Formats: sequence, C-alpha cells, structure tokens
Amino acid sequence: MSRLYCVVLSAVAAVSFSTASFAADPSQPVKAVTAAVQQLPRDSSGATRESAIRQVLHDDFDLAYAARQALGAHWEAATPNQRARFVAALETSESKAYGERLGMLQGATLVVDKIAPKGAGAWTVDSSVEAVADLPPLKISWDVRDTGQGPRIVDVKVSGVSLFMTRRSEFNAVIQQSGGAIEPLVAQLEARASR
Repeated sequence: MSRLYCVVLSAVAAVSFSTASFAADPSQPVKAVTAAVQQLPRDSSGATRESAIRQVLHDDFDLAYAARQALGAHWEAATPNQRARFVAALETSESKAYGERLGMLQGATLVVDKIAPKGAGAWTVDSSVEAVADLPPLKISWDVRDTGQGPRIVDVKVSGVSLFMTRRSEFNAVIQQSGGAIEPLVAQLEARASR
C-alpha cells in the first residue's frame, strides 16, 4: 500500500511540477528551433534559408546575451553604438553559419535527453540526434537562459564544442591584433554579414 501511495504522490508531484513550469519549459526553444528547421524547404536558396534561420535566431536565441558572452571583458569597453552594431552583425553572420549547422537537423529526429538546472534561470538541455544520411549520431547540448523574456538559447555545444565560445576565441584574436580596439572586429563582422 505504501508503494502505491509513493507512486501516486510522485505522479501528482510530476503533474504539479510540469504545470507550474510549463510557461518556463527550457526545452521549448530547442523544440521550436528543431520544428522550424524541419519546416525549411529542402531546396530553398541561400538567401531564403538565411532569412528563415535569422528568424529562428531572433525568436529562440538570446543573441544580446550571447554577444556579451562572446565579447567577454571587451563588452564593457565597447560604446553603446558598437554594441548595437556588433549584435546586429553577429545575428546576420551567425544566420549564415547556423544555416549550415542547423541544416543537419533537417530530416533528423532530435530527442531531449535531459534538462539540468544550472541556477539563476539557466539550464542545460542535452539532446541527441539520430544518424541521418551519412552523418553519425550527434550529442547536442543547448545552454538556455530566461532573462525575463522566456527561455532562450544562449549557446549550442555540438559534441562538447561551444559555438559561441569558439567565436569568443576568434573575436579576442581580432581585438588583440587590433591593439585592443573593438571597431575593427565590428567592421569585419559587418563586412561578413553584407556578403
């Protein structure tokens, strides 16, 4: 009888937890990104695809937060104008890069394996992607934060490699080569985004 009681209590607790946390489900942006990528026409052109991916980034990623993390300590040194330009150029240039990366999810099945809270409105959402075409199975971790606008993705780690931290290394190298100036990096990203 006590075992049945424990099972019932667990079920009630699970329902209560899922109802209470439904509005802030950290896996929601991951599922939204996957669904949006699945909707992309397979034969869409580069510009059409980039536009659709840009919309996904805008809707489900917190690019302003990711941009701050990617610039690291240099964010404080940037002027408000440089910050705004940096975020806009990052969104455009990343839509091209993510177009290719997220494109591998097309036709694949993504399964959310585990959600681990990190505290302060942050989670890691671990997922796996089944093998598709000639790609092996993948493990993808999504860093998700809620900074007041609902859960949004702030980083993606494919096989343990952080996409935004990789960018941070690249950005730091450009800033160091420019004697600590941020403007050359912003101009470089804007030029890349305009191609």
